[in-house]
Amino acid sequence: MPMRQIPRTYHRAGAAAACAALLATACGASAAHTSANTSHGSAPGTATGAPSAASPAASPSGPGARTSSPAPDPTPPAGVRLCPTSALRASLGTASGAAGSSYYPLKFRNVSSTACTMFGYPGVSFVTGVSGHEIGGAAVRNPTFAPHAVSLDPGATAHATLQVVVAQNYPPSICDPVTAHWLRVYPPDQLAPLYVRLTAVTCTGNVPGGSTLGIYVVRRGSTGP
Repeated sequence: MPMRQIPRTYHRAGAAAACAALLATACGASAAHTSANTSHGSAPGTATGAPSAASPAASPSGPGARTSSPAPDPTPPAGVRLCPTSALRASLGTASGAAGSSYYPLKFRNVSSTACTMFGYPGVSFVTGVSGHEIGGAAVRNPTFAPHAVSLDPGATAHATLQVVVAQNYPPSICDPVTAHWLRVYPPDQLAPLYVRLTAVTCTGNVPGGSTLGIYVVRRGSTGP
């Protein structure tokens, strides 16, 4: 969170329209009952959901409807040392709920002895388990915040907000719901994933926007929007 991958950046007008469409479906539902704890792992090779310059795009905000004008991936500043997957551990913070979704701080801690930088969007999707196959669509990018370089000293933490839409908002015939227990997380510009435990009901059917997951850019600190 087929080679469906994290969508690219979008025009704000399109995102606003997509958000309105999602809220019309999602509002009035309660936050999902989910439980989360952390784990780390890696899978060999390039798995479904890994970042790819040829990946299709979908609009964010809830996630929202698809867009026909995908933009390029954000380009990291020149000369920075991007954090490799091996330098990071991922975990989920405490969820908050709003408008039929739960929002988690997806935290990245630098466990190496060297400073590094994160920039842009993680790739996130539900999977059947460590090294398992993708469940539903990969997380849709939300362009509310512009990407910026986040420097991580050894032991420091950054986060990206993960939105999990309540699957029960959708009719079962559209959602085709299943219960998932794992998230696969690709740090920005990395092809090796981390794995985080999260138990939630998600959709495998053709829901608006193609996913019940949304993701924001990496930002400083361990909590926040």
